[in-house]
Order: sequence, then structure tokens, then C-alpha cells
Amino acid sequence: MHGHGYAPQQPQQPPPVSGGTHVTLRVVFVVLAFMTCGLFAWAPMLRLAIVTRKPHDWALFGLVTALDVTALVLVGVDPGEEEFQGPGNAGMVVLLTTLVAAVAYYLYADIRHFSRYRTQQYGGYAGPQPAYGYPQQPGPAPVHQQPTQPHQPPVQQTPPPPTRPAPARIHQVQAELDELSDYLRKQEGGN
Repeated sequence: MHGHGYAPQQPQQPPPVSGGTHVTLRVVFVVLAFMTCGLFAWAPMLRLAIVTRKPHDWALFGLVTALDVTALVLVGVDPGEEEFQGPGNAGMVVLLTTLVAAVAYYLYADIRHFSRYRTQQYGGYAGPQPAYGYPQQPGPAPVHQQPTQPHQPPVQQTPPPPTRPAPARIHQVQAELDELSDYLRKQEGGN
């Protein structure tokens, strides 16, 4: 009833890729999407879906791919010879809008996904927390008892009561109070 509570969950293993490689991959996928004017905007979304394995990221990858194909079809059926007309303009708007939205979401989700591993690895807020919100006191480890014979009562070690060291400033305050009381005694005796 008064035990240590549930054991903290073990953090997931960090991915095998180092922090510098994450940044490099982000840059490569964003540059790939921008250099192709959005034709490969599906590539960062595919990487994100593979890394996070979340169903909504797979759905967004499918949506971005469908929008890229739709934009290509609109540009392809455009009758204009030198300049785009209605369908071509609509296709380019869809392509560029998809590019900006996909890259923005990719950067947001990828950074957020890998920052969780970093905070767990370095003991940030996402790390294991004490049970029931109480801070854990440093003390002896829990005693595991051996099975005892029926005639012997079980032996339990009780931890010594926690001792708190006195603050360093208390000695200074005590000396000042002694000085003040000496001063007041002199004042009362002198009157």
C-alpha cells in the first residue's frame, strides 16, 4: 500500500541515426521538394510516414501524392503553347500550395518526433517521473527478503529518518542575533 508505486516505463530506444544526420536528411528532402517545384513534395511525406509509422502521416502522404498527380494532369492538359491558361494556372497553384504545406508539415512533424527521443535520452520532461508526483528521496534500496522459516519473524530494515543539512546561512544569522542581543543588553544596562 505504501510502496514505491509503479515502476517507470523504459524509454524507447533512440533511433540509430545521429542528430547531425537528422538535420542533413531534413535539408536534403526539403531541397529536393523545392528544386523540383513541388513535383517531389511526396518524398518528405513518405520519409515522415516511414519514420513515425502513424496512420495520419500515411494518409497525408497519399493526399500529397494525389495532389501532385492532379497538378501534373492539369498542367498537362493545358492548351496554352507559350503561357499557361486556366488549367495550367490551377495546376501550378495546386503544385506550389502542396509544396509549401507539405514541407512545413514535414519539418514540424519531423522535428517534433525526434525531439521526443532527445528529451528522453537526456532526462528532460519526457523522462521517467516519480510515482504519484512525490519526489524520490535518496535512500537505501528496497530490501528483498529471502523466504523465512515459519518460526522466525521476517526481518525488515527500516531506513533511518532523513536528515536535512542546516542551511549555510543559519550560522551567519545566529551570529547577528547574538550581536543584536549583546547590543540591546548594553543599551538597557546603560540607561
